[in-house]
Amino acid sequence: MSSVTCPSGHPSVSTDYCDVCGLPIGAAATPAAASVPAPAVAAPAATTQACPNCSEPAAADALFCENCGYDFTTGTMPRPASPLDLGTPPPVPPAPQEVADWVVERWVDPDWYAVQQSDDPCPSPGLPVVIPITAKSVLVGRPSKSRGITPEIDCGDDTGVSRRQAQLTTDGQRWWVEDLQSSNGTFVGQASDPLPEDPIPPGQRRELTGDDRVYVGAWTRLVVRKSTPEEQAGQA
Repeated sequence: MSSVTCPSGHPSVSTDYCDVCGLPIGAAATPAAASVPAPAVAAPAATTQACPNCSEPAAADALFCENCGYDFTTGTMPRPASPLDLGTPPPVPPAPQEVADWVVERWVDPDWYAVQQSDDPCPSPGLPVVIPITAKSVLVGRPSKSRGITPEIDCGDDTGVSRRQAQLTTDGQRWWVEDLQSSNGTFVGQASDPLPEDPIPPGQRRELTGDDRVYVGAWTRLVVRKSTPEEQAGQA
């Protein structure tokens, strides 16, 4: 048996009034089997977007790319972070190196060794070790880690030199030497004179003249002089 559809969409065997809701059907009724077109469904919105800078996928509502930091809103890359942004202070430029106006030459003196009573063999004499001096007071001696002694004028290879042998001090123009109660004494003599035989009294400063030499240990001779322009240029 065929049926019709009422205006409300109910199937009805009766063709004049709907068997379900009672509405008049009339001549415009359509067979119940007739298909009613389904409403159009909108396509789902995109859930991701590709970063224009690095092509990495990102959420559709993301404000920036988590991979490269590209700003989807402004279309720009983030500015490079500065040290202040990272919470770290900017690097401090190195302080200019102080140029030494004075140097100490440390010589191996075979003549001084010849008059010493040392059991150590004398090293081969040669060119001196030149030590730039920037401090107003420097220690002559041999280093000792256990005692925390680090002399600026290191005579560590001469065992006849005490750990704290002598102190060299200056006012910027003149130099003095003071023996620090060393074991073998500190001697001062001019280059043109015979080798000194008497040590300077411990604890008393002795001013050095331009030609004075300081003798310590078994073979060490020290000369304090102005640095040359070439030596100063090499320190810059």
